[in-house]
Amino acid sequence: MNDHDPIQSEDEKALLKQLAELQQEHADLDASIQALTLMPVPDQMMIARLKRKKLSLRDEIVKIRDQILPDIIA
Repeated sequence: MNDHDPIQSEDEKALLKQLAELQQEHADLDASIQALTLMPVPDQMMIARLKRKKLSLRDEIVKIRDQILPDIIA
């Protein structure tokens, strides 16, 4: 299969779908963290948990992006 083929494979479509879902979850966590920090007495433990989850999602997002667009050393 040609790397420049505009037709996406089923695997690539699945990765793109998963990527979109993870990005949405990452954005939702960011919004939740923002909301928690604005509370009169922020729950620091919950904020820390959400931040760890957000970092974990970020790592997964990077892995999937690397699978879709691998670095090519020229």
